[in-house]
Amino acid sequence: MKPKKKKPITYLPAFLDLHEKKCIVVGGGEVALRKVKMLLGCGVDVSVISPNLHPDLARLVKKKALRRISRQYQPGDLEGAVIVIAATNVKEVNDRVTQEAKRSGALVNVVDDPEPSDFIIPSFFRRKDLTIAVSTAGKSPALARKIRTILEEKYGEEYASLLSLIGAVRSDLKRQGIVVSSEVWHRALDLDLLSGFLRSGEWEKAKTVLLSKLKVTKGEKYHKKRC
Repeated sequence: MKPKKKKPITYLPAFLDLHEKKCIVVGGGEVALRKVKMLLGCGVDVSVISPNLHPDLARLVKKKALRRISRQYQPGDLEGAVIVIAATNVKEVNDRVTQEAKRSGALVNVVDDPEPSDFIIPSFFRRKDLTIAVSTAGKSPALARKIRTILEEKYGEEYASLLSLIGAVRSDLKRQGIVVSSEVWHRALDLDLLSGFLRSGEWEKAKTVLLSKLKVTKGEKYHKKRC
């Protein structure tokens, strides 16, 4: 008998707004803890189904950061969930959770098994509105975390300020009817130079340099206006 051919990985990178959306995590171990922490950081309404909990999960329940159903998963437990995470170490349980989630229309992630999953959760970090994510399609979470760590060291907190600066300049130009092409923006964004000014607290200097690289100066509009 030929081995079953695995489906190709076809995940589309996307960011979901899950604020206050209902999520159910089935499982109470260390893996479930990592997923719960990530979800709570996104403002998700989280419930955990498990007869046993990792001590840190138990503390989160005690703080009322999430709800707990203190028993084994049962059919019907996923009602109303937008996303479901199957995080037990029993394949049969994860399979039942996956089947119910798909029937109910919820998106499901099966920990360490991307094939039946509707989505995978990348390794990511935030600098306020800047989010950088790394995925290996589930093949090596360790490599994803390693790359994320390298990027975290490179893109420090000053990049949150850099994003604020770019957003403010872009909004100002749009209000003035000045259209700057994506190619010009790409060439103008000298990240090391601009972030260096921001690390030193030189916001206005960074803004002046950015505008000069965009070839926008007071009284001059080098780029096509909107009609």
